[in-house]
Amino acid sequence: MRKLWLWLCVAMVALALGGCGHTDEEMATKQREIDKLSADLKAAKAQIADDQAKFSEASNSIEKMKEQLRAAGLGLEKSKEDAARLAQALAEYKQRADQLAVIEQRFRELRSKLDKLNAIGVKVVPRNNRLVIQLPGDILFDSGKDELKASGKEVLGQVAEVIRGDKDLMNRYFLVAGHTDNVKYPPGGTFKDNWGLSLARARQVLLFLVGEAKATDPKNPKVTSGGGLNPARWAAAGYGETDPVAGTAPQQSDDDRKKNRRVELVVQPNVEEMLNLNNIR
Repeated sequence: MRKLWLWLCVAMVALALGGCGHTDEEMATKQREIDKLSADLKAAKAQIADDQAKFSEASNSIEKMKEQLRAAGLGLEKSKEDAARLAQALAEYKQRADQLAVIEQRFRELRSKLDKLNAIGVKVVPRNNRLVIQLPGDILFDSGKDELKASGKEVLGQVAEVIRGDKDLMNRYFLVAGHTDNVKYPPGGTFKDNWGLSLARARQVLLFLVGEAKATDPKNPKVTSGGGLNPARWAAAGYGETDPVAGTAPQQSDDDRKKNRRVELVVQPNVEEMLNLNNIR
């Protein structure tokens, strides 16, 4: 009986204890709720970390885009500057091309005016990028001499007349260039060598062209004492045999030598007229 009483007391205590706490099922439910909250918190923390990473990436992308926009803006300005420079260069090129066209036409007109000299055996040609009046040496001088022949004075008088009759030609500078063939000048001669002979001949032509234009032969009024040209615009030079128009300096035929014995009146271009005169052929 006593044992039964003891057992009832224990049971009552157990019941009493049970009534004061939670059942196993409730504890399990509470634990599941705690676990869920922990999982939710963990997930929220992970989401926050992911959002922060994406925000940082987005911020970096925005900064890069801003930098690209700034660079694009600078590039656009540079392109505008380059385009402006190109437009200016094209305008200057067109202006220069127009100027060269005018200059080329001017030389064509000069060539046309001088072409009338062809009738007296004078050639007008572009050579070494210069307009050149070529006078055959055999018409001007006897072999080895620097004294102008009557036929030479007549030809030079007609050349001077053409130049005097044109304002543009009168205002230009000319170089009288003497040339010989490749036959060596005889030792002990008056002019020492072909350079001396060519320079002496160029000097005689120059002196005639700038001399007073007076008729000296009543039977032939075309023969004058000079050409009446402005001496301030004329100079002379001698090239000897170094600048042949036919053959080469070392090797020339008789026909080559005849062509190389010459005096040239070289029309000197202005600075603005440095162009390719081959275009006016």
